[in-house]
Amino acid sequence: MNQIPLSGGKASGATVRRQLTRKAVLHCAVEIADAGGLTALTMRSLAQALGVKPMSLYHHVANKEEILDGLVDLVFAEVDLPSAAGNWRAAMEQRGYSMRSALTRHPWSIGLLETRTTPGTANLQHHNAVLGVLRQAGFSVDGAGHAYALLDSYIYGFALQEAGLPVGGPESDPEVMEAMMRSISEEELPYLAETAMERVMDPGYSFGAEFGFGLDLILDGLAALLDRELRNPAAGPGA
Repeated sequence: MNQIPLSGGKASGATVRRQLTRKAVLHCAVEIADAGGLTALTMRSLAQALGVKPMSLYHHVANKEEILDGLVDLVFAEVDLPSAAGNWRAAMEQRGYSMRSALTRHPWSIGLLETRTTPGTANLQHHNAVLGVLRQAGFSVDGAGHAYALLDSYIYGFALQEAGLPVGGPESDPEVMEAMMRSISEEELPYLAETAMERVMDPGYSFGAEFGFGLDLILDGLAALLDRELRNPAAGPGA
């Protein structure tokens, strides 16, 4: 996949490396991170995957930090930009599901997205769009900041928990679930046993379905905050 056979009368077996660009470097870096996490991503592993010498990478990226900045921007570029043209709640709901999907595709990014000190264009545009929707809906500057922080804390936290759970997902191992159940005593842990038997062990159970339930509760709370701010702008978000 990293080398392209030459044609046009050249000797059999001759190859030429594909053209190296910054875009190609970053997309290859995403593939490596998706497969093995950020620990698997090094300048050496990236060069090997691209079929070039490590020094060749420095013509396109200065160092690994610049690669990480680029990876964050690629993830943000995958998330739907919310529009202020319609209902703010619908926009935040769509954005929440889109962000969760991106984090699910790239679980290594969960703890990385908000750490960069040199954010890229997609990163900045995303943050501006979210704040724009909230401000144009009528949230104060403080209210919009509180809303954004609350939403991202929930979305990122849910994605992190979902990525680490051994049960409740489409790939859950029934034997793992049964082994966990055997460790729960109905006499000593009655409420945990009840929840496990009536919810987690249900064939239709999916932890991922909890995301929408929690997001709705948060949006209900933010709607109430917005109503208070609109009725009494001088009181502030905590009034």
